[in-house]
Amino acid sequence: MVKLKDGSTAKSRTRKVAAVAAAVAVVAGVVTSAAPATAADYPTSSFAISYGASYYNGTVTWYDRSVGVTGTLKAVGCLRANAAVWVGGTRLDPERTSLWCDRTGTTGLSLGANVAGGADRVDIWLADSSGDPLAGVTCYPTSSFCL
Repeated sequence: MVKLKDGSTAKSRTRKVAAVAAAVAVVAGVVTSAAPATAADYPTSSFAISYGASYYNGTVTWYDRSVGVTGTLKAVGCLRANAAVWVGGTRLDPERTSLWCDRTGTTGLSLGANVAGGADRVDIWLADSSGDPLAGVTCYPTSSFCL
């Protein structure tokens, strides 16, 4: 056994380093094995809505207690994208984008459904600047595409 400058032995220091390394490995294993769920871990539905030359195409992601709607919105003239979730027979408050006029881009809506089991369905629609519906679809968590 080698005596180190501080009076400890190499053997005991090696054991301490090994113990610390083992503890770090255990903690790292616990942390990495409990990684949070990503959007890819949840069911999705594809949607495509068109009205004249305008459209909103994208994906609905069905989370446990919310719904995410993301896609590409092309507005010819002025319009908004809207969405509302249903829980049982109750329609929850809809969400909508700002008014889009003659532009194209990516936009999304986040809708809460804070009940066990989450949303039963989501309605997505385009509306004119007055809020009047133009075209839309209904999506269900059990279907990969919206109707």
